[in-house]
Amino acid sequence: MPLEKIILPIKIHLESVNNVIRKSLSSDIPIINQISNHIISSGGKRMRPILHLLISGMGGEINEVNHKISAIIEFIHTATLLHDDVVDQSTKRRNIKTANAVFGNAASVLVGDFIYSRSFQMMVDIDNMEIMNILSNTTNAISEGEVLQLLNSHNPDITEEQYFHVIQFKTAKLFEACGSLAGIANNNGAEKIQLYSQLGLHFGVIFQLIDDILDYSGDVSQIGKNIGNDLSEGKVTLPLIYAMKNSSENECKLIKDAIKVADISKLPDIIDIIEKTKSISKVHQKSEEQLQNIRVILGAMPNNDFRKIILELGEYCVYRKN
Repeated sequence: MPLEKIILPIKIHLESVNNVIRKSLSSDIPIINQISNHIISSGGKRMRPILHLLISGMGGEINEVNHKISAIIEFIHTATLLHDDVVDQSTKRRNIKTANAVFGNAASVLVGDFIYSRSFQMMVDIDNMEIMNILSNTTNAISEGEVLQLLNSHNPDITEEQYFHVIQFKTAKLFEACGSLAGIANNNGAEKIQLYSQLGLHFGVIFQLIDDILDYSGDVSQIGKNIGNDLSEGKVTLPLIYAMKNSSENECKLIKDAIKVADISKLPDIIDIIEKTKSISKVHQKSEEQLQNIRVILGAMPNNDFRKIILELGEYCVYRKN
């Protein structure tokens, strides 16, 4: 089912979130407005706010606090993207030039800092220490994940365990916060908050696994960036880990040598090895295991429309093409 159809029941709430985003990013400094508008309007799915709103609806109600939390979550994600694109020297995202390619690295980093600091101003405005604690710890964990990924770059000996450790910090932590914050905002109690947190974690792992799949098997026109970006940055993702594990000695050496120097010219050979070793299907199986975990958690939730929509969102995430 297309994402646009899945989110119809919360469309009015997403519009409210977008209004909070536009209002909160307003600045007297023109370049801040220009860069903020560039990245916020660049076609992102708003997946994290969507998940937060849906879990909030499943556990109680969606209100103004949820709109603010959703905007804060999107700001943290946006600031991370701005910094990531500078670190990775990316030039295109979602078929649009990245902010650093348009405005330069220095401006992009500084505006990323502005968006981070604005998100913390908004946390203070909500005036809930539990919410602030979750968001501040999440932001710190994301930074740790990014540093870990940087330290692991160009290292072909990264294990599957190390890979999952990085993505749980770098990507899944913010999804995890989407769930726990929904429970906190609705005063759902510790047990449900923990379940919502786990629900978000599984969504985050799925999202990163599929991103890593698409980097070696996606359609450029659909994913909005070049195939093989991860290889060009020396990143070791699960498709490569499985390909090295299940290939011949010579094929494994080819992949390892390419990772060490980020040799994008070897991409066609590496894609052949990935296909030969069925590494994409193996990674996809991992994402389907996460989806099954989501089904189990939802099975313990109230049987309402939001529970059904969350499952549909999980299925969309596993089988998405961009």
